[in-house]
Amino acid sequence: MHRKTMIISTLEEIKLSLELIINRAKDIKCVDDFLKDEKGLEKLDSIAMRLIAIGEGFKNIDKLNDNLLDSYPSIPWKQVKGIRDILSHHYFNLDAEVIFNVCQNEIMELLTTTNKIIYDLN
Repeated sequence: MHRKTMIISTLEEIKLSLELIINRAKDIKCVDDFLKDEKGLEKLDSIAMRLIAIGEGFKNIDKLNDNLLDSYPSIPWKQVKGIRDILSHHYFNLDAEVIFNVCQNEIMELLTTTNKIIYDLN
């Protein structure tokens, strides 16, 4: 598979994960909504898993094209890729407040930028 095709395919998967996070987090109004019951914990777990996948996806894109993400400096790429390591290696120390803040303050801009990268590559 051609590198560009692989990158676009990965970006499409990332886009899907971002959209799923937005949908799953829409009823979460505060950190306690993640922690108050089984349904909230399931959302927290599923969002964390999607964040792991997103971080891994952007790491893979970096391996295929190590300067692509540099063209989109509004995103803190080191943190986006790094959350994968934090969540997957320290899962039992999962901080619901961090996940809540990511959902509230970061996901929409990351989705917008992901869409822009896809557009620019096409």
